[in-house]
Amino acid sequence: MGKLKCNKLATAWLVLASLFFYGWWDYHYVPLLLMSILFNYFVGKQIENRANKKAILFGGIAADLLLLGYFKYADFFISTVNDLSGSSLGLLNIVLPLGISFFTFTQIAYLVDVYRGIAKNISLLYYFEFVTIFPHLIAGPIISYKEMLPQFVRAETFAINHKNIALGLAIFAIGLTKKVMIADNLAVWANIAFNNSENLTFLAAWIGSISYSLQLYFDFSGYSEMAIGLGLLFNLSLPMNFNSPYQATSIIDFWRRWHMTLGSWVKEYMYIPLGGNRHGELCKMRNLLVSMLLIGLWHGAGWTFVLWGEHTVYCLL
Repeated sequence: MGKLKCNKLATAWLVLASLFFYGWWDYHYVPLLLMSILFNYFVGKQIENRANKKAILFGGIAADLLLLGYFKYADFFISTVNDLSGSSLGLLNIVLPLGISFFTFTQIAYLVDVYRGIAKNISLLYYFEFVTIFPHLIAGPIISYKEMLPQFVRAETFAINHKNIALGLAIFAIGLTKKVMIADNLAVWANIAFNNSENLTFLAAWIGSISYSLQLYFDFSGYSEMAIGLGLLFNLSLPMNFNSPYQATSIIDFWRRWHMTLGSWVKEYMYIPLGGNRHGELCKMRNLLVSMLLIGLWHGAGWTFVLWGEHTVYCLL
């Protein structure tokens, strides 16, 4: 059997394993993931081969956002209408599919890169690997096709690398320790405070606040390091997604360190295309408001997240 064929079989096995991993929580959403992948792959091929590229791009992005909006924001929209109008529309009680924000944003970036001519799909198999590879599928980081494809096809990826195995296991162990031993234990104290907010003492409030802050920190830091460690086991270098944000010297520096791939995505695919800071202060403020609104809604469907995102813009200005 040729080496190329063996490499493709190894890739196919990794894709199947990743789909099994995704479906372990709830297999009902595996078809949704498969349909999303096939749809975006088809749209990407149409962008490459058709003349009306911009219309196809906008159609593909709109479909992706409608899918994400239905699952993540439909009940938020209905509850908002009920609150404003006094109506009593029934909630859909939709269960959010795991990782839908990550695989949606990953594929939107792919479509834009195809439109820009900086990403070209060489096979459906490698596109499946790009979207489904399990170290990033559930909790990120958001990866780029143009950066990952060269790693997927190089010969070194399919060879045993003892250095990467040792380094990957070490990084994964550190991340797992942060998540299980630190973040999960801090969550107990944070939950006590939030569940008894009406009867908190001064000391209990501070314990709850600090516990919650550190829980978020070690939870996200742990997941980010686990993803990088797992990637190295397959000779893949996933992008850094977390860089000690509590050591930041300013709010801008903080956002450059926390959820780094989301910040890069918003900058490259929203803030700069909207004009960035190139067209005056008012346009810059508008672009920041839209970008931080998106980041706020990314973290959750609720007005608290919307207000949090817009308040962050005030801190940035």
